[in-house]
Amino acid sequence: MAPVNQPPALRKQEFLSGVRDTLPLLLGALPFGLIYGAVAATSGLSFAAAIAMSALVFAGSSQFIAIGLVAAQTPVAIIVLTTLIVNLRHMLYSATLLPYLKDLPQRWRIPLAFWLTDETFAVAVHRFQRKDSSSCKHWYQLGSSIAMYLNWQLWCFLGLVLGNRIPDAQNWGLDVAMPVTFIGMIIPFVKTLPVALCVLTAGAASLLTLAMPYKLGILASAFAGIAAGLMAQRLARAKVEAIRQ
Repeated sequence: MAPVNQPPALRKQEFLSGVRDTLPLLLGALPFGLIYGAVAATSGLSFAAAIAMSALVFAGSSQFIAIGLVAAQTPVAIIVLTTLIVNLRHMLYSATLLPYLKDLPQRWRIPLAFWLTDETFAVAVHRFQRKDSSSCKHWYQLGSSIAMYLNWQLWCFLGLVLGNRIPDAQNWGLDVAMPVTFIGMIIPFVKTLPVALCVLTAGAASLLTLAMPYKLGILASAFAGIAAGLMAQRLARAKVEAIRQ
């Protein structure tokens, strides 16, 4: 069962720690949110639709891909499939955090699941894995989640408001901040050869498939990375079993 009668001071401490540890990652969302808003303003989406996507979808990479596909008049099925595949990584995040959150009531699990992002996962998983007696670690994730959510909504809104005043925003090169942020989050998790091969294969495949229409290179790269990682893991297990025999 989830712990009850948690000390208010401990809840506040965990919440503020989650906010504090997420602050460096907020900078990566700043230019990306501005560019999303600016591009959404000229993609054919209404102001209300762009705001609703930001508030209800809350998935930066998927939102950016979706508005690009909308602007290119891509079939709806392709848009849905692409964004679905891009966000499948959240299933892995959820599976990793489940052992730490499974005893929480639904009123906690539902909002934490909705607010789960790459940045929040990166800081929260390290907090959950830290060995201490705190019974309020979910408050840490909540602090990180709310900080990321409010930050994203702010910059997306400003991008939409200023969209027509930002000339050729896509070619400013500001969107480099998001890949750099992702790379910074991924590096601490690259501790085994299968993970390293997965990352390197996906990165190489993304460069080779960059010219594919409808952003299908993202799907191809994801599958290539997963396949490489699984293959390397199976070979490693087979080698260990062979040594034991």
